[in-house]
Amino acid sequence: MSPSITIVGLGSGGEDQLTLGILKRLESSSHRYARTADHPAIADLAARGIAFESFDTLYQSHDAFEEVYEAIADKLLNLAEEHPSDRIIYAVPGHPMVAERTVQLLRGRTRDRGIDLEVLGGESFLDQAFVRLGFDPIEGFQLLDASELRREHLRPRLHTVIGQVYDEFTASDVKLSLMGVYPDEHPIVVGQSLGVPGEERIRRIALHELDRLDSYGNLTLVYIPASEDPGLRRHSFERLHEIVSILRSPEGCPWDREQTHASIRKNFIEETYEAIEAIDNDDPDGMREEFGDVILQVLLHSQMEEELGAFDVFDVLAELNDKLIFRHPHVFGGENAQDAEEALRNWEAMKAEEKRRKGAAKRQSLLDGIPKDLPALPRSYKIQKKAASVGFDWPDLTGVFGKVEEELAELKKAISDESRERQKEELGDLLFAVVNISRFLKADPEEALAGTNRKFSSRFQYIEEQLRIRERSFDETDLTEMEDWWQQAKSLK
Repeated sequence: MSPSITIVGLGSGGEDQLTLGILKRLESSSHRYARTADHPAIADLAARGIAFESFDTLYQSHDAFEEVYEAIADKLLNLAEEHPSDRIIYAVPGHPMVAERTVQLLRGRTRDRGIDLEVLGGESFLDQAFVRLGFDPIEGFQLLDASELRREHLRPRLHTVIGQVYDEFTASDVKLSLMGVYPDEHPIVVGQSLGVPGEERIRRIALHELDRLDSYGNLTLVYIPASEDPGLRRHSFERLHEIVSILRSPEGCPWDREQTHASIRKNFIEETYEAIEAIDNDDPDGMREEFGDVILQVLLHSQMEEELGAFDVFDVLAELNDKLIFRHPHVFGGENAQDAEEALRNWEAMKAEEKRRKGAAKRQSLLDGIPKDLPALPRSYKIQKKAASVGFDWPDLTGVFGKVEEELAELKKAISDESRERQKEELGDLLFAVVNISRFLKADPEEALAGTNRKFSSRFQYIEEQLRIRERSFDETDLTEMEDWWQQAKSLK
């Protein structure tokens, strides 16, 4: 006879919730085990002479719930093999297939060990939740585990039940996750021992009070009723997609409906530069706003393609997710990266492999992948990096400095006796040579120049401030005085 385990559900209350079939199984077995003795049905059954050996001591000897569940599963598997002629009965609260990690572990391991597994359902705590809290799950419902709750799980338009709120620490974690979506005063319901006579407690409280209650336990749950309040979805990407689709709809905004990729192309560029300015100013409030404006541009362009049936913004997200995972084998795969440079090499290698797999047309030039509309300074930097990658480069900075001096001399000569067009050409050559220095220094030229622009602006504004203090204009000062203020400004920074 092969070893066997039967899992039975004790329901969420006393013995009245047990099915007759489960009661008969319990009466006929001599090997009865319970995940926990802290359940109303255990006491009722003891009065009938049906006793259990519980695994409560394992909760005290392990640091994490997952370790406890692993230990329970191992113990039951070993017991089944030690008593192959007797069926092991394992009783769990509620329904075995609802929020029971040990059951999932047993389902995954019994087959490999040749152990027969039988699961007999019981009344779940959800059955009582639907009745006692008064909602119909067909309206939209989600059951979440308090120990693994994250903000992205929460969907306010669904009835939400959060189970296994064991103690105030778990309740505090749940509260913090909920506050990422719901306001502090949002009404919630805390249920304790639903359907158990004399023990049931249903309290309606404000969210911020969740971790201040006088008791918690294995049968504590939190319920948040479904709501159509759009304010509760203001943090969700789905709500943003919905708003943009409304704006572009026939009932939406006339201006938004008229826009095309070409008409708002410049907006994308402007919003990006405004976001960069907020970053340069280390302005968190500005960043929050400007990042949103950049995301809006992505949503608008994606919405236009969705209307044509080409793709939608969720396809954009899917491709980005796939790309990030594929290009980081040292994070999501078996490879390693010892430093940032090795990680970048991994990125470039996987990027090339990705294009190969997609069957991208072979480029005619090494420089073809550099966006033609990129501003001239970062474009020249990228051009030089590409050329250097195949060995077309100076061996060290000495050659670069020599090239800068050569280009400076040619610019001076052009200024003295050549045309404006020729002067502009030589100026470009000089700038290009200077960018080469930044590459050798591993300093982004755009960032370097942006820093100098900020520094110059700050010092020049100091001069303006000094003139305002003295109630004078630029016509009423001279270069010597302005230079003195400039030096003062330098000493202040």
